[in-house]
Amino acid sequence: MAAKPTKTATFVWQGKDKAGKKIKGEMQSASAALVKAELRKQGILATKVSKKSLSIGLGGGKVKPMDIALFTRQMATMMKAGVPLLQAFDITSGGIEKEAMRNLVGKIKNEVASGSTFADSLRQHPDYFDDLYCNLVASGEQSGALETLLDRIATYKEKTEALKAKIKKAMNYPIAVVLIAMIVTVILLVKVVPQFEEVFQGFGAELPAFTQVVINISEVVQEYWHIVLGALVAGGFLISRTLKSSKTARDGLDRLMLKLPIIGEILDKSAVARFGRTLSTTFAAGVPLVDALDSVAGAAGNVVYANAARKIKEDVSTGQQLQFAMKSTGIFPPMAIQMVSIGEESGSLDEMLDKVATFYEEEVDNMVDGMTSLMEPIIMSVLGVLVGGLIVAMYLPIFQLGSVV
Repeated sequence: MAAKPTKTATFVWQGKDKAGKKIKGEMQSASAALVKAELRKQGILATKVSKKSLSIGLGGGKVKPMDIALFTRQMATMMKAGVPLLQAFDITSGGIEKEAMRNLVGKIKNEVASGSTFADSLRQHPDYFDDLYCNLVASGEQSGALETLLDRIATYKEKTEALKAKIKKAMNYPIAVVLIAMIVTVILLVKVVPQFEEVFQGFGAELPAFTQVVINISEVVQEYWHIVLGALVAGGFLISRTLKSSKTARDGLDRLMLKLPIIGEILDKSAVARFGRTLSTTFAAGVPLVDALDSVAGAAGNVVYANAARKIKEDVSTGQQLQFAMKSTGIFPPMAIQMVSIGEESGSLDEMLDKVATFYEEEVDNMVDGMTSLMEPIIMSVLGVLVGGLIVAMYLPIFQLGSVV
């Protein structure tokens, strides 16, 4: 069996030559350590080596997953129409508006034109094309059915990205509204409440308790807002760095997210949908089930389901049926297990897995729509109470003064 090609990336380096002069450059390599070793051979002492930013390397914006899905769909369409591979690159590239994506397609075309296979060319860009994508393209090239595999990949990418977009919409909406509510509240406390406070000082009467509480909060915010803001920014930065550097922290967050009310159920169903979609795509492409489960683990998007996929792989490797291996993990819903069971017995496992994915994708869609509809009046009520409460607190002394007069 041929060895897998080594993944490489572009690294930007800075260093000093033998004369102590500062120099810099770029190098293609598999890791930063190999870059440093190669520079040492050239008599250069590397002081800084880092992977080149994708946006800098390609220019013209950032390539997004939906750009990759559209590229895949266009390539599949071109090849189904009988257009040669290199010409398909030219036609596809000509219709791309985003410069970064156009540059990426150009690089892949040049690598293919220089003698590399399509799959090996894609492996030179691991930030855009994962192992699942590259392995399926390699299977298509070897079997002579590249256009069919590209069509499957395009469908897979389109559906998974649509599902991700739905989930992001469900999570971003309440976060955005809460942030706006906080900003409005801070503005009222910093700019509006002090104006009323100056008016109240001329009353010479004791303020209502509710009003006094709001004024006290306003004074604290005015005095310490920079400290609170700094703490929030530092906390956000620290959490971000911790999640990037610590796998334990990321795994803990994945487990926590699945336990959240409503959101957890949406993420749970989306993970089942992704499991079914990935396994269906790879299995239908002729990838053996055990190998396909490796791809499922890599594309799970959540450590709980990634670990479950690895356990299922171990059980299937020992001869256990997929349905029993899934059941033993204790995280898959009974309906998904029953549909897999029917697929195994009827010899149409890929079709039933596709139905599992479609069913749970629709479930996620319905849950997101329902949650959004439910949250809108709740959020409006919270905003009304928050902003309205501040306004009432400010006008309460005026109302009381009017009743005394």
